[in-house]
Amino acid sequence: MNLLAPVHSIMTKELTTISPEDTIKKVEDLFRTHKIHHLPVEKDGKFIGMVSKSDYLHFKRGFNEIDIENKWDLFRLKSHTVDEIMTRKIARLAPEDKINVAIEIFKENLFHAIPIVDGERLVGIVTTLDIIKHLSEDKEIYKSYTS
Repeated sequence: MNLLAPVHSIMTKELTTISPEDTIKKVEDLFRTHKIHHLPVEKDGKFIGMVSKSDYLHFKRGFNEIDIENKWDLFRLKSHTVDEIMTRKIARLAPEDKINVAIEIFKENLFHAIPIVDGERLVGIVTTLDIIKHLSEDKEIYKSYTS
């Protein structure tokens, strides 16, 4: 993988997003249905934040499997919105920024996903998994180890 290639060459472009007015129940459903760990938040076509699986689990913390607790948990999930748990101050990259810049952000921060924005419009997302996947598919790396 060329670390000086633009980040748009490895970013996920088909995104599942939510709005700040959506319920946390919708967050739960999207995480479960799409098997993802990050949901970009958009308002009026502009990227404004991110909800991670950790944000969601932090919200749910403290509830157990007792039936009354499950009903209370469901009530809370339907009563609260994304706006209450999303992360607003998050690193962002432009589509032409280099992959090595994304790697440096991952190294220095606790982020596992970086939104790719063109101005304020979300155009993709790069995760640590995207980088690992592209490294594992890089045939040049394997040639250097087998030679």
